[in-house]
Amino acid sequence: MLPTLRLASRLPSPWRGNGPLSPEEAARHSLSSANELRCRQLLEATTASFPGGKCDPQDQDIVDTALRETREELGLPIQEENVWGVMKPVNDRKNSVIVPVIAQVGPLESLDLTPNPKEVDDVFTMPLAHLLHPQNQGYTHFCQQGRYSYTLPIFLHGPYRIWGLTAIFTELTLEMLVPGTYHRIARLAGQQRSGETRT
Repeated sequence: MLPTLRLASRLPSPWRGNGPLSPEEAARHSLSSANELRCRQLLEATTASFPGGKCDPQDQDIVDTALRETREELGLPIQEENVWGVMKPVNDRKNSVIVPVIAQVGPLESLDLTPNPKEVDDVFTMPLAHLLHPQNQGYTHFCQQGRYSYTLPIFLHGPYRIWGLTAIFTELTLEMLVPGTYHRIARLAGQQRSGETRT
């Protein structure tokens, strides 16, 4: 079973207001310079992109690996100054250590991606506001030996589903990026939020 990671901070949120923000408002504020600084400080406190790969001998560090893999898999060059930081590592079921690196890639409309067909089957984007709407969030219960074992998140977007480790990292990123708007909801087998469907 994967460990539960939490990014906690006593740093104030970069926005103030009465009540929680809507997903659209939270998405607008999430990439502000004040929120970027807050997130960079959180990431710096936890440890020294989602494309994945193994470290090569020429890689200087985890960030170098992530930037190289992003270039190789998506044809997307990211400058090191756009890297916000590194999240805590997670072990997968094969006992490999996965370390997510968070970076700002700029407006999605301006991205010129050239995916490597040997490594990437499909590329899609999902707006942050879309991720924050509860109707686009789901979960899967896993059983071991006929008994409930653990629950993992799923994010839905048309025919696409973000699941597995990518969903875990998406959830951790949302908790850090838009605190107060996205909340992980502890779920037990058989329980549903109001209006939620199981996937």
